[in-house]
Amino acid sequence: MRLSFAAVVLALLLFSPFAQAQDADEDAGHMIYDNNCSICHGGDGMGGEHGPQIARRLRRLEDAQVTDLVHQGRLSRGMPAFPTISGDSLNNLLAFLHSLKSQRSITYVQKSVQTTSGKTLDGSVLTEGPQDLVLRTADEQIHLLRSTSSDKYREVTSQTDWPSYHGDLSGNRYSKLDQIQKSNVSHLAPNWIFTMPDAPFLEVTPVVVEGIMYLTSGNQCYAIDAGSGRELWHFHRERTKGVGGGGGAGINRGVAWSGSHIFMATDNAHLLSLNRFTGEVEWESILADWHQNYDTTSAPLVAGDLVISGTAGGESGARGFLAAFDKTTGKEVWRFWTIPAPGEPGSETWKGKAIAHGGAVTWFTGSYDAASDIVYWQTGNPGPDYNGKDREGDNLYSDCVIALDRKTGKLKWYYQFTPHDTHDWDATEPLLLVDTNWHGQPRKLLLSANRNGFFYLFDRIEGQLLLAKPFVKKLNWATEIGPDHRPVLAPLEKIGKGTKVCPSQDGATNWYSAAFSPQTGLFYFQTLEKCDVYIDNGPAEWEAGKSYLGGSQRTAPGEIPQKFLRALDIQTGKITWEYPEVGHGETWGGALATAGGLVFFCEDSGLFMASDADTGKPLWSFHANQNWKASPMTYQFDNKQYIAIASGQTVTAFALPD
Repeated sequence: MRLSFAAVVLALLLFSPFAQAQDADEDAGHMIYDNNCSICHGGDGMGGEHGPQIARRLRRLEDAQVTDLVHQGRLSRGMPAFPTISGDSLNNLLAFLHSLKSQRSITYVQKSVQTTSGKTLDGSVLTEGPQDLVLRTADEQIHLLRSTSSDKYREVTSQTDWPSYHGDLSGNRYSKLDQIQKSNVSHLAPNWIFTMPDAPFLEVTPVVVEGIMYLTSGNQCYAIDAGSGRELWHFHRERTKGVGGGGGAGINRGVAWSGSHIFMATDNAHLLSLNRFTGEVEWESILADWHQNYDTTSAPLVAGDLVISGTAGGESGARGFLAAFDKTTGKEVWRFWTIPAPGEPGSETWKGKAIAHGGAVTWFTGSYDAASDIVYWQTGNPGPDYNGKDREGDNLYSDCVIALDRKTGKLKWYYQFTPHDTHDWDATEPLLLVDTNWHGQPRKLLLSANRNGFFYLFDRIEGQLLLAKPFVKKLNWATEIGPDHRPVLAPLEKIGKGTKVCPSQDGATNWYSAAFSPQTGLFYFQTLEKCDVYIDNGPAEWEAGKSYLGGSQRTAPGEIPQKFLRALDIQTGKITWEYPEVGHGETWGGALATAGGLVFFCEDSGLFMASDADTGKPLWSFHANQNWKASPMTYQFDNKQYIAIASGQTVTAFALPD
């Protein structure tokens, strides 16, 4: 059916939420607001003692969403429900709330200051304290200022940034900063704290560029002063109703950066470019249709003139891919499908109907080697997760590292860690690109500790597997990686209707960060000793909006999980030292190594700790008392080294006393 332009306009006028409120009484709505809402949110919607500002938030909500909020409340945040506000009263209230939407939610104070370098800065005050001031000038540049003994300000910034998810595009969380050392780390203390009140448990790693820190949770991004923790701007989009997986839970692990732009993925598999000085959206591209069980949770990767991202959704049968976009325009440049279409090379490794929804998603952040112009990415497990009857074969390119030409997305080489995986051992663990001597010769290496319990070392240019060794004691599914570079499978123990498998579904390690120190030659990573019982429930049928597992898993009877921080010698694959952690094996925090001879890590009991990188001896700890879901990072701001970590809803930055 085709409608005339006039009919379309009439329909919009009659049926749009805003039009329905046109005949409502705004003054009557103002009274309803004053009687029920102003005590918390303030008479102008700008917040009060008991509730946050809502004027800016209302701009992102449709009337139907506001109605749900009024009728259902938000009890977890202390907002009661008002189910009796309905009919004309509701329309009147919506009309008044529309008037709040049109107000400016932020009025910036203008200020002119003199700097110690002789410049005059005129701009909007983004934040101000007794010792700090941040101005945004007319050219949209942000100036971080600190007061001096005179009436002038000095400009400050970071000397060493942390410009990507792992700090370096190589994926290696090793920092050359050495201000914090073995001799003084015992004096390390919190310097500032920043809380994201509307966020779930944070999994973000902060990115720092020129003194500005960028933090994310689901559909939110904050820019803060990296030296004080003060908020500069906040981007917020309402979470998408109906999105599943980690994206639907509000997980977002961070941003990528290039020039005046930062890039983040949304819960519903969109990719955004934001102006890093204002938070304004510059472009938006669609990665995938979230109705087909896609979501996104991790930081994109900038490689040359491209920004690259994958999606999550493997547990729900989303077909995996990796996509690259022009970082200036947002136009898609290439797309590599991690599950071949029927008839394409690799499709012969899928025998059965599961190839249509086979998973192998690319939800974690990859690595990039600028010298060879190769992008390295990890792929997820095949689906259904726990049942392989409808996908006989190796199931390429699931559970792989793939090496792609950056310009074209063409496959250069791949390696599959776990062929025909039925244990949910996706390969989405950090890929560390390291240039070092190996067995007496300089090599360009790729290091990865896999969820299946084996440590792998490759020549990253040729894709040659050089070393594969187990790194956990509880490993019963394979005896070794054989001469053909495939796992040598072992018989498994039956327990009731299930099968005991070690490591567990959580993996011998997972996506949390790892680090290699060129000082010690050791690879540092968190490990988990645990076994599960897997139960095969038979073939699964894919359905939009639902999981696609084909079975289940649980902790094996009598099992006592334990985490260990381990240091592995990459020359031999042997463990040099280990630190046994106290807890229940439920945390998801990683490790950071520094030139100060330290390894910072998230201990399983909720401690944030630093150990001697040579021996593993604990040297410092801080009681965060959180179930870790993020990994540490470091940067230098105003000539001071900081260590930052997200825990709960809070980011804490630690530094030595002045």
